[in-house]
Amino acid sequence: MPSKIKIVSGKANHSLTFKVKAYKQMVNLEGSLPSNGIFPIFCGFLPCDFFSDVFRKLMAVIKPFTALRPSKESAQLVASVPYDVVNGEEACAAAERNNLSFLRVTRSEIELNKNINPYSPEVYKKAKENLELLKKEAPLKVDDKPRFYLYRLIMNGKAQTGIAATFSVDDYDNAVILKHEKTRKEKEDDRTNHIATTKAQTGTVFLTYRGVKKINDIVGETTNNLDPVYDFTASDKVKHSVWILPDKHNQTITDEFKKISKLYIADGHHRAASASRARKVMANNNVNHKGDEEYNFFIAVIFPAEEVNILPYNRIVCDLNGLSEEEFLNQVSEKFEIQKTSLKEPAQRRSFGMYLNKQWYSLKARDSIIASLSLSDSVGSGLDVSILQDFLLNPVLGIDDQRTSKKIDFIGGIRGTSELEKLVDSGKAAAAFSLYPVSVEDLIKISDAGEIMPPKSTWFEPKLRDGLLVHLI
Repeated sequence: MPSKIKIVSGKANHSLTFKVKAYKQMVNLEGSLPSNGIFPIFCGFLPCDFFSDVFRKLMAVIKPFTALRPSKESAQLVASVPYDVVNGEEACAAAERNNLSFLRVTRSEIELNKNINPYSPEVYKKAKENLELLKKEAPLKVDDKPRFYLYRLIMNGKAQTGIAATFSVDDYDNAVILKHEKTRKEKEDDRTNHIATTKAQTGTVFLTYRGVKKINDIVGETTNNLDPVYDFTASDKVKHSVWILPDKHNQTITDEFKKISKLYIADGHHRAASASRARKVMANNNVNHKGDEEYNFFIAVIFPAEEVNILPYNRIVCDLNGLSEEEFLNQVSEKFEIQKTSLKEPAQRRSFGMYLNKQWYSLKARDSIIASLSLSDSVGSGLDVSILQDFLLNPVLGIDDQRTSKKIDFIGGIRGTSELEKLVDSGKAAAAFSLYPVSVEDLIKISDAGEIMPPKSTWFEPKLRDGLLVHLI
């Protein structure tokens, strides 16, 4: 790096973009404001040390960790679905007759009075007690030194393999790790309290990035030549395998990620946000806080984008907003071409399936919609979930905010279109819509643009299991 950099242009805002001139070459950089929040706007030469904080933030930090994890023999019993994909009854049923289920930690209210507030202090105290109990009974042991792990998921013959590690909370706070969803305060409060009470991150964030050949080669070499420490097929037919990465690769992994300026949250926005909030709580309570404590990092598995599988997130609506079936179809036809069909899922973008009164229809956005999208500056306005919202759900059905409206609900694509039919046929819903899945490239573009997707836009499958790798803080 040169000893000095000349600022050519700059602007101080939340997401700082500036250009520097170094060795007579123009280099475009994107980053966040330095930690002191000060950035000079003038032309001149400055020592490169001034930019060290900015440059550091441009590098993704990945760190091995000493995982708390079960024995090979008990791994399948301990491993549980993520806490937020099951309701209380489902969690209770899943943990029934299995004292080692990690749901007893992540959803500890299932062992308390059924009328208890799931966000009460007693629930988090019980979670801590159950984690300590599980350490003895599973048992769960802490590895002898910090390690990287590889986690492979196989569903329907398709494999995806990621690196399990810890990532910098600073990178999350400073938009090196990008998000695409808003979070809800009550859900953040829940996991923040859970982390702060148990002193453990029990839920894993799902990250993605544009794959790097050198990293992919290391992953392939390890999974092809070494035996996994865990290897089992869960009840949903998803195969879970975990390897310990040989130490000789640690520095290469670390160095390669330093070259990556952006990582992306695929799934686990509330877990990441809660890790950030828990860090603040624990740092404030630590008079000797230095910044390198384990609570400054959060556990995640990061997968190359080309391996990630996204399913659609379908919609059901509770009523037709006072319209008759004929009136409803007439209004929809103003913006969409409608045809009766036997197909239940759209075959391409900007088309939709609609189930109404035991009949499937195909909806295709009219040319007028496509033309209007071309004039928009927003990346997200062209997503199918946005088209459905802006041209049907809002103007026709009066659903102005999907986050708060009681007239709409969301059905993960893993449940299939049969679930949509069942809900409509039973009278629990008036109509259902099946969507074409958002692509990983869409997710990356939205995140890069600093935009937020509509709620429930992506359903990632298969899911990582809780309990196999826990990060103690």
